[in-house]
Amino acid sequence: MLAQQILNGVALGFIYILVSVGLTMVYGVLKLLHFAHGVIYMVGAFAAMIAITYLHLPFILAILFAMAVAALAGVAVERFAYRPLRGAHPIATLISGVGVAIFLENLFQVIFTSDTRAFPETGVEVSVIPLTESVTFTNVKLFIILAGLIGLGLLYAFLKCTRMGIAIQAAAQDMRAASLMGVNVNRVVSVTFMIGSALAAVAGVLVAWNFNSLFPTMGAIPGLKAFCVVVLGGLGSIPGTIAGGLILGIVESLSDGFMTKMVVDKDAIAFVILILILLLRPSGLFGKHVEKV
Repeated sequence: MLAQQILNGVALGFIYILVSVGLTMVYGVLKLLHFAHGVIYMVGAFAAMIAITYLHLPFILAILFAMAVAALAGVAVERFAYRPLRGAHPIATLISGVGVAIFLENLFQVIFTSDTRAFPETGVEVSVIPLTESVTFTNVKLFIILAGLIGLGLLYAFLKCTRMGIAIQAAAQDMRAASLMGVNVNRVVSVTFMIGSALAAVAGVLVAWNFNSLFPTMGAIPGLKAFCVVVLGGLGSIPGTIAGGLILGIVESLSDGFMTKMVVDKDAIAFVILILILLLRPSGLFGKHVEKV
């Protein structure tokens, strides 16, 4: 039972990692809390549904299509909701992000209705992989873990081995200095939103496929949990985000398996952890502690 719940928690943790990495990168570059990120997760899931149902694309191409649509949506949000407010009070950009999220959720409810719909057939049969007599694993969860590992590996290679990746790291350290050194800051910010949105789309598609459900507000709770992961790991820290996502996923899975008799919603566990982290270690597990002068 314990091994089964930990395995389920690892798969759930990689979903949180895929969603949270984008938030971490955006905060690292802009010091911005991107509250519209959860709705991008939803946009990716609906884009995959459209690709399979109406464009008749195979599942892998549908995921790539969803990543492209979500990347464009992320760039559009940055261009029209955040860039005009760059340099303004952080509350202004936060409210702008919340407004965009509400607008997109309501737009999708008008287009697709608010009813929950089944995810279309992907052509990939869901199967159970027996690991031991008492521990099983579905191929969907295996795909989630593989997608997370591949996404993190490609992101690491991009940040370490490409000029744009190095420019993103430079902007994250000091945007003004990077601009003075010739870095195109607007392009760096756009690429950051593109990458984060594309990874969130992968998470949205895999979750919609795993639970066979799709609805316009599906990104609300994962978006909030992504903030919990980012705070848990340390704002702006990608290693912290990975650790935080796995910790939250495993804790939620264990609570779901061993606290079934308690009247505790497993979604509340994330916010309890958030409160404890803010009280005990506000900088997070991997965050830098800055002494007040």
